[in-house]
Amino acid sequence: MNGQFAKGMRHGIPIMLGYLSVSFGFGILAVENGFAPWVATLISATNVTSAGQASGVLTIAAGGTLLAVVLQLLITQFVINLRYSLMAISLSQKLDPSFTTPHRLAAGFGITDEIFAVAYAQPTPVTPAYMYGLIAVSWLGWVTGTALGAVAGQLLPDMVADAMGILLYGMFIAIVVPPARKEKRVLFVVLAAAGLSVLFRFALPVIPSSLAVVISAVVAAALGAWWFPLQHDEEGEG
Repeated sequence: MNGQFAKGMRHGIPIMLGYLSVSFGFGILAVENGFAPWVATLISATNVTSAGQASGVLTIAAGGTLLAVVLQLLITQFVINLRYSLMAISLSQKLDPSFTTPHRLAAGFGITDEIFAVAYAQPTPVTPAYMYGLIAVSWLGWVTGTALGAVAGQLLPDMVADAMGILLYGMFIAIVVPPARKEKRVLFVVLAAAGLSVLFRFALPVIPSSLAVVISAVVAAALGAWWFPLQHDEEGEG
């Protein structure tokens, strides 16, 4: 068991290093929107969802009635974080028989895009100890980076803090651009979502930006699925 835990920790080090820089940007973003450093750190410690956290912070900072904020958060977080449920279902096929229900629930908390990719790529069934090691190191990097960014956001000059705040968006660009260059369907969805966001910004400014982003993403994805349906391999069916 100790060997599997140590193996998971080793495999999580690259994720931890990446999370340090990205969550640093989230820490600055949270402080700039009125959150105390300890609150920003607590958010990262209990969520571990980059896009979800950024969206949640911006939604709360935008204000409005409590009911409006709650509804926006429910819709936004459901759409943004739905992919984690799909990842968990897919990863369940790779789990070792020792993965009991309590272990599955505990590991589900720490599933992110990167952790899912590393765990799914393992040639052998994934054990609970391996997942805990992988998650623990990655989680530590995410929380530590947030704390450092939140503190730095209060100490750094505004110009520097604003520049560091784009790290989170830089991560999103780094994720989107490579597949968009290879797949025209991905490029179509990205451009459609961007176009709809601009439309909401200037034509329908009364709609909160966080909700507009969610609507744009859902509509763009639906258009992409309709315009570029997956072509099933007829020869492989039987």
